Amino acid sequence: FTGSAAGWGSLLDQFASTGLRIIALDLHGHGQTDSPEDYQRYSIESCQVDILAALAQLQVEPGEACLLGYSMGGRIALYTAFSGFFKSLILESTSPGLATEEERKQRRASDEALASRIEDEGLAGFVAYWEHIPLFASQRSLPSSTQQNLHNQRLHNNPRGLANSLCGVGTGSQPDLRARLPELHIPVLLITGELDQKFSKLAREMQTALPQAIWHEIPQAGHTVHLEQPATFVSLVTDFLAQAGK
Repeated sequence: FTGSAAGWGSLLDQFASTGLRIIALDLHGHGQTDSPEDYQRYSIESCQVDILAALAQLQVEPGEACLLGYSMGGRIALYTAFSGFFKSLILESTSPGLATEEERKQRRASDEALASRIEDEGLAGFVAYWEHIPLFASQRSLPSSTQQNLHNQRLHNNPRGLANSLCGVGTGSQPDLRARLPELHIPVLLITGELDQKFSKLAREMQTALPQAIWHEIPQAGHTVHLEQPATFVSLVTDFLAQAGK
């Protein structure tokens, strides 16, 4: 959320240098992709359809690709992996959803309030607020150039698209996937930062439920491991893909 394919930066080049074909997608409301007016077009079910359609257009066959997702993208990647299309899955700082309807109801209300804040304050005001929520506290130790690049990328998103993303594919709008995790019989790599205790706890629970999962908790990193510890992130991903046959 508020990111784009550009947020992966030079990591994509590093992955490509190992011989991988890299496909980086901007979801609706983000980066260079359109921002439909109907928030239901942003649903996690629609995201799955869009991802699979894009890969089909690019002539990717079932069982060929590994899907990687971070945070909101990780939730979408996890849901999409149940399609059976992918050979493996990498999830960074990812939630399987909220366990109860009451939790989902409260989160939907919170996300709708955030969506209204985008409309009321404008994109620049919202991004300034978003960058200072506790979840991203560890990003303040990043080099100033990295922080500025991240800030600029966030400002290149569509405010209506971001508001609709919150309403359409926020955590409160997706189904809880916990009960389905034992059905996912593909290798899964879980990555979290040790400073991000909430998502490390979720990863520990997911590792237990997934049939073929490994979890790495990265020291001196928070929610955005790929920016805070990029060398470690690249090493974990490339080693996992080598073992999973890419």
